[in-house]
Amino acid sequence: MSKINWKGIDSDTITGLIISELPPISKPKMKTTITKIDGRDGDIIEELGYESYTKSIKVGLSKNYNIDEVIKYFTGSGDLIMSNEPDKAYKCQIIEKVDYNKLLRFKTATVKFYTQPFKYKKDEPKAILNIDGETSMTVDNIGLEKSKPIIKLTGSGTVAIQLNGATVFNYIFPENETEVIVDSIQEEAYLNGFYKNRNMTGEFPILEVGENTISWSGNLTKIEIEPKSRWL
Repeated sequence: MSKINWKGIDSDTITGLIISELPPISKPKMKTTITKIDGRDGDIIEELGYESYTKSIKVGLSKNYNIDEVIKYFTGSGDLIMSNEPDKAYKCQIIEKVDYNKLLRFKTATVKFYTQPFKYKKDEPKAILNIDGETSMTVDNIGLEKSKPIIKLTGSGTVAIQLNGATVFNYIFPENETEVIVDSIQEEAYLNGFYKNRNMTGEFPILEVGENTISWSGNLTKIEIEPKSRWL
């Protein structure tokens, strides 16, 4: 039987909810701009990244259903995991309304999940190193696309981070602060809800597919890396 996990909750824990049909595995569409020039053969096509898209899941009701519980379940935004891809998580949001009148009358309806283009490894472990004289570590991006990691640094003073031999950013720890999170997905540096971008110079790191070497200089005592391996 098909099932989903939405925002950390399994669908089979929702009283009377049936997942009737899951969407096919598909690749998102590339966003492009096309420039036509008179006198030139063909067009100039510029690729602008991948589009978000909609995944439609058909649901039904069995006996002893609790419609209020179902309505509460299909709200908000979060991770969507489906039983046809149990090791992958999609970033989704429910924007369009669900026809609950149809669900109550005919015991079937469609829930549409507005889906970001990349899917991520479910429960991917962090790479953690308590630094004791080391100056580098390796991190694996096990996906098939470049990934945008989340890195937590613990240290003081000025720290320089290199990726595969090239310096990507420097971070200056403010006085009385010893931690920062450098988030390549959001392109933000922050700590406890406060942005720290002004203390950072350089670029947010991007991991190549496969093994990557992270190295550093300065007074760094601990580094934690979420690779955020991803696929299309």
